Amino acid sequence: MKKLITAFIFLLSFSSFAQDFENLDSEELVISTQPETETVNFTPVDSDTFSITETFEEAADRYEIPHRTFSGLSGIENGYYIISGVFSSQKTLNKTLKKLHKKGFESAGYILNPENDLNYVYLTYYPFGLEAVDACASDLDGSYTNDKWILEIENSVAIGGDGVDFNDEAESIENGIVAPETGAESSDFSELEKIKDTQVFNQKETNIVPLAYVDDELIEIETPKTTISETTNKTKLLQRADHYFDKMWYTEAAELYEQALEKGEKYRSKEVIQKTADAYYFNTNMEKAYEWYNVLYENYGKEMSSENIFKYAHSLKGTGKYARSKRLMRLYNKKMKDAPANAVSNARKANESVLDNILNSKADFELKNLAVNTEYSDFSPMFLDSNQVVFSSAKDSSFFSTRRYKWNDQPYLDLYVAKINEESNDLKDALKFSKKINTKYHEASVTFTPDNSTMYFTRNNYGKKLKRDSNGVNHLKIYKSTKVDTEWTEAVEVSFNSDNYSTGHPALSPDGKQLYFVSDMPGSLGKTDIFVVDVLEDGSFSEPRNLGPTINTEQREMFPFFNGTKLYFSSDGFTGLGGLDVYESAYDQEEGFAEVKNLGQPVNSNKDDFSYIVNEENQQGYFASNREGGKGDDDIYSFKRLILEEVPVNKNAIAGFVTEMVTGDVMPQALIQLLDENGIKLKEMVTEDDGSFIFEDLDDSTKYTLKTVQSKFVDNERLVETTVNDTTNVDIAMKRLEEMIAVEDGIKKIKTEMIYFNFDKSQIRPDAAKELDKLVSVMKEYPTMVIKIESHTDSRGSKVYNEYLSDKRAKSTRDYIISMGIDANRIESAIGYGENRLLNDCDGSSPCSEADHLLNRRSEFIILNM
Repeated sequence: MKKLITAFIFLLSFSSFAQDFENLDSEELVISTQPETETVNFTPVDSDTFSITETFEEAADRYEIPHRTFSGLSGIENGYYIISGVFSSQKTLNKTLKKLHKKGFESAGYILNPENDLNYVYLTYYPFGLEAVDACASDLDGSYTNDKWILEIENSVAIGGDGVDFNDEAESIENGIVAPETGAESSDFSELEKIKDTQVFNQKETNIVPLAYVDDELIEIETPKTTISETTNKTKLLQRADHYFDKMWYTEAAELYEQALEKGEKYRSKEVIQKTADAYYFNTNMEKAYEWYNVLYENYGKEMSSENIFKYAHSLKGTGKYARSKRLMRLYNKKMKDAPANAVSNARKANESVLDNILNSKADFELKNLAVNTEYSDFSPMFLDSNQVVFSSAKDSSFFSTRRYKWNDQPYLDLYVAKINEESNDLKDALKFSKKINTKYHEASVTFTPDNSTMYFTRNNYGKKLKRDSNGVNHLKIYKSTKVDTEWTEAVEVSFNSDNYSTGHPALSPDGKQLYFVSDMPGSLGKTDIFVVDVLEDGSFSEPRNLGPTINTEQREMFPFFNGTKLYFSSDGFTGLGGLDVYESAYDQEEGFAEVKNLGQPVNSNKDDFSYIVNEENQQGYFASNREGGKGDDDIYSFKRLILEEVPVNKNAIAGFVTEMVTGDVMPQALIQLLDENGIKLKEMVTEDDGSFIFEDLDDSTKYTLKTVQSKFVDNERLVETTVNDTTNVDIAMKRLEEMIAVEDGIKKIKTEMIYFNFDKSQIRPDAAKELDKLVSVMKEYPTMVIKIESHTDSRGSKVYNEYLSDKRAKSTRDYIISMGIDANRIESAIGYGENRLLNDCDGSSPCSEADHLLNRRSEFIILNM
């Protein structure tokens, strides 16, 4: 980061600098709705079903599988997608995807066609057409029997990424990424711990992005590509750069490494390029980090450690290159898929549709950059009372000297207090908080008891001098101070601190009885976790409790804020936009913390967003970010959630789009009728040019029927219920009459839904009449068509009676079709066969389920002539 906040959680996340992903499970990192052929393994129809000389079109047509082609879609990988539906409503789309995921279609996703703004939901993806036909013909191994078709994407993103040979790239990653436990280039924790100077304490840089999205394509290099030599002499310049790097003085280190790289090819070793990229990365200069990781990838892709693959992916994300980062992470996961799993990673599966939803949605927030922000780092606001906010800042009031730490060449942190401007929500008149609290080292992240008599804050492990562990590391600790009269007392550390790990970012519950904090103590699930202790009546504390895998990931969780009903915190371990994102989790005393939710844009960005606090009553608060457009490094922003006044008008409506079922094309000028529960027509309209329709001013919570009529299509009826003051979205897919014609075992038939009869009766029921009306429409569309009707029963009852009853039903069916205007000569015969032609073994010799018997009770309409 460019920020002092880069250093903030100091050793809370310090250990992560050296981690080489030994505790990461790749399955957590990716659940992508981008195509992944290995995520759904369906059994082939038959090993001899398809010929390698057969084209996709020939195979699809032979199995009468509808197919269509889209071309030139941005960000969509070429290949074959099995489509289950087309939707316009985002809400309906999300529900559909959720249901599919629950049913086991984990790779299900959607494709947005910008030409009609419709979303095409796919069950799975295949790079090869015959493979897709195979799966479709087998109903995805019997797991999905509803209507489906194949969408071919061409002239879009090449398989594996633009301009990339997927096989070569996959082989490069598979063979080249060094496994975590053996990675020669992974950072050595013991080396990083050899720190001889004061450590900084707001480390929130994100060494690893735990999201499931990265691109395997070769990134367009922004610097001239050079063949890089591995032979580099350790000049004094590089020795000095290494010295700064080892001391975590990344600003100076990056500058010296760049000077060396400019001197020529002999300096451009893998180590120097990697350290240059790492120095920028640790200082969260993602643009420069991306530039040098890109050079490293172009020249040493096969030798890059898993850690640097992650960092490269994260730098792509931090510069807004979301699509480019997806494939790289997927290929990384292929390398890592055999790594040992753990409970946390299995519970945390990033989902690309979640990321898309975050990118496509914006809440109504009004953000303002505050007047108190400086060119340095300003962050971690906390309410002191209703009129004041205490925050951390690296600004310094000294006229003559400003002590700086070397991580990113910023002054040390102190606590400041400022007044809240009630009208603008800005902060003004900032002053240093207390001489008893602020020291020559770092203080930050403060919280106060409800009566403001006690405060907790974070500071370097500091007595008369900085204290270090056996490795020379100065950890963070939480300190406590009480107010006597108007002065704060000398701070003392809390009992759960340690010289061997860090604690920080304290946050009290509204009643002051629980203290939440961040630590990398033993028992942590990731690099830094959120813990809680009870504050007992005598001022002592219970044993720390980890908030568990609902909140904590393998990565960093930090900056908690708890208001009694919701926990807000920042993390780089959930699906997000890049860097740290702000998340919320609702709290219930019995159920505990609910599923974590990303706050979305504009609070979150592709940079670091953190230390979020809010007054739930007026929905106003503050957070910090190092996003573009700020005054310096980390800036504090105020926000106000805009709440629109409800207008008491009838907003009951039914709206949606009408599309063709197979192609997904919108259907303009389709007649759509609104019927009441008795089938009486109330309104009708034709769809717009984009296939849309809307019926407004409808009754509350009332059931209506939508009937859609279009020439050459099967009439469609949908039962819909209105909701109070809301629009019910309905997407209607129309099936062509010709699509009711199918071939089964070489016999051409008109396929309808089951024709039901009442027990021991042959009269046509209303529901059966609707299905027969569809058949009549097909016969009218094909005026020379001649059919025969065959009716069948199950094996229950006497054989003679079954033949008699089925024959009556066949002739009753024939009579209904003739009554609807079909010439009797076009029905060659109507015969009942009773139980003579069973489709299964349910002949009475062995027990059968009702479902098995139902298969035998059928009416068939066999086409003799078209």
